[in-house]
Amino acid sequence: MEIVFVVAIAENGIIGAGNAIPWRLKSDVARFKALTIGKPVIMGRKTFESLPRRPLPNRTNIVITRDAAYRAAGAIVTTSAQDAGAVALGDALRRSVAEIAVIGGAEIYRQWLDRADRLEITEVHARPDGDTHFDINKAQWEETERVRHAAGPDDSADFSYVTYRRRPSH
Repeated sequence: MEIVFVVAIAENGIIGAGNAIPWRLKSDVARFKALTIGKPVIMGRKTFESLPRRPLPNRTNIVITRDAAYRAAGAIVTTSAQDAGAVALGDALRRSVAEIAVIGGAEIYRQWLDRADRLEITEVHARPDGDTHFDINKAQWEETERVRHAAGPDDSADFSYVTYRRRPSH
C-alpha cells in the first residue's frame, strides 16, 4: 500500500497561517481531487475543521485527534496514527485502491513522514507569512516529475506540480 502525501508548500516552506492556507489556488483543487478521490484520506482535526466542505465527498475521511470524545459527522475519528492507518488500510483494500492519502496538517505529516512513499507537492511560487512549515529533506526524496503552471484567473501565484519518491535506503 502506497502512502502519498498531498500538500501545497510555498517556496519558503510555509503550508499554513492561522489554520488557513495563505494563498488561493483554485487551479489546484482539481488536482487535489484527482489525487484523493475514491481513496481513504487521513488528516488532523484542524485540517478537517478547515475544509470548506466537510466531509470531503467520495473519500473515506479519517480524522486523527487527541480528543477521544471528538465527533465529526461523515468521518471516522481515531486517536492515533496507528489506528488511522489500520482504518485506512482496511478501507483501501475494500475499495481496491493502492494508495492512502495523507492531507495534513503539519503534525499529521510529521507522524506519517517515515511511512510515506511519495510526495505530491503543489509548489507555490510565493513567500507568504505563516506559522506552519513543511520541509523536504532532499537526501531522502528524489524529484521524479515537475510541471510548472502560470497562475490562472482565480490563483494568487504561479505554481508547480512536483512528485517526489523516497530514495532507497542503503
